[in-house]
Amino acid sequence: MSSPVSNERPPPDQLLVDIANYALSRDPAGDEARSTARWCLADTLACGMLALEYPACTKLLGPVVPGTRIENGARVPGTAFELDPVQAAFNIGTLVRWLDFNDTWLAAEWGHPSDNLGAILATADWLDRNAAAGTAVGAFGTSFDQGRPGLTVGDVLAAMIRAHEIQGILALENSFNRVGLDHVLLVRVASTAVAAAMLGATREQVVNAVSHAWLDGSALRTYRHAPNTGSRKSWAAGDATSRGVRLALIAMTGEMGYPSVLSAKTWGFQDVSFRGAPVRLARPLGSYVMENVLFKISFPAEFHAQTAVECAVRLHPLVGHRLEKVTRVELTTHESAIRIIDKKGPLHNPADRDHCIQYMTAIGLIFGNLTADDYEDQVAQDPRIDEMRAKMTISEDPQYSRDYLDPEKRSIANSVQVFFSDGSKTERIEVHFPIGHRRRRGEGIPLLIKKAEAAFRLRLGDERAAWIMGIFSSPARLETMPVREFVDLFAG
Repeated sequence: MSSPVSNERPPPDQLLVDIANYALSRDPAGDEARSTARWCLADTLACGMLALEYPACTKLLGPVVPGTRIENGARVPGTAFELDPVQAAFNIGTLVRWLDFNDTWLAAEWGHPSDNLGAILATADWLDRNAAAGTAVGAFGTSFDQGRPGLTVGDVLAAMIRAHEIQGILALENSFNRVGLDHVLLVRVASTAVAAAMLGATREQVVNAVSHAWLDGSALRTYRHAPNTGSRKSWAAGDATSRGVRLALIAMTGEMGYPSVLSAKTWGFQDVSFRGAPVRLARPLGSYVMENVLFKISFPAEFHAQTAVECAVRLHPLVGHRLEKVTRVELTTHESAIRIIDKKGPLHNPADRDHCIQYMTAIGLIFGNLTADDYEDQVAQDPRIDEMRAKMTISEDPQYSRDYLDPEKRSIANSVQVFFSDGSKTERIEVHFPIGHRRRRGEGIPLLIKKAEAAFRLRLGDERAAWIMGIFSSPARLETMPVREFVDLFAG
């Protein structure tokens, strides 16, 4: 007979404690992280403004019950919606992620830390509006923030740094994709922790909230891979970040947590979903992720292909007028790119195409650029694209794969070379670090600013865009600005 299981309540898993302590700690960030977070906020909101141009995205926005408006609710940038913070987080998170153009983190697990802005901005705006109105808000009738001061954009930046760090450090050595789980699990964990801290949670409440985030398990990666690739991958992070706010609010009622949610034998996350392996923090939580985050500046493309597209665009002047003479395109890449975005055969929708390295590289070679519109059916019908895809060979460079995982390099290398029917060939173009990499910050930030300003002009007009960019260019002014006033700048 097996020994009876003890019913004694265990202490919380150390990972839960570490995350809670960090979420509640004093701002750990230095000047570099703070500056990067400022431009990350601009970039993330810019991605949301661009997404509003796509009906497939906007059809998902708004309240759960049409016509519902919440008094002192959180605003959704670029729209007229005023929502509860849970649904506002879904809206913002969906906008941010829709075009696959926001920041990226690549390690054993992949992801997009700015997905957490859904929870952060919705919670901050909701709290700040109610503080200004003198109303007490709480979960399910509880009052937990009476007398709380309003929040500033500086508080939003601090929360972004924390969410980036929690998601990114968990991703360094824990590969959820290898067990079939999607990285939005880490969005939910990070959003839960920072939302609970913003709501004024105690340490115990943050631990409880985060335990619920792990208890939810995770979405499958089915919607990211052939033959099922689809648009859910564009709103999955919105779903995860909104769930983070929901769980934080539940914990604020005093709802119990599950201290060994990770480590419990048979029934814990590690045994059920992680093949018995422990979930670990690879390094202490600080500001490493925000300092090293990757921005998508040049192309709205899955990040493992960013440098491949850059290579292709550089080759376009030598190839674009000789497409019919191309016999072979050699694309050399790293292991993660092969595992995620190496796709042959039919591509069924934009979500399928923006996760195909051959498609993205072909667009760069043929047109000399890559935009979000290039994933739509009208462009994809061009027969030259699939003809070029069919001529591509993909191979791994083991050094690229090693450098990808090297914490001192964190490269995302690709190379492209084109061969022609007359026996000639282009040079082999190789790019190790995309323009959004920390090693290219000096080159990248001015282009990120142009990307953001263009997006704001498209949606908000020239005058308001110029005003917003002026605020982003003044750190002290931005960080002291009340969240509600900042969000109102983006009213649709």
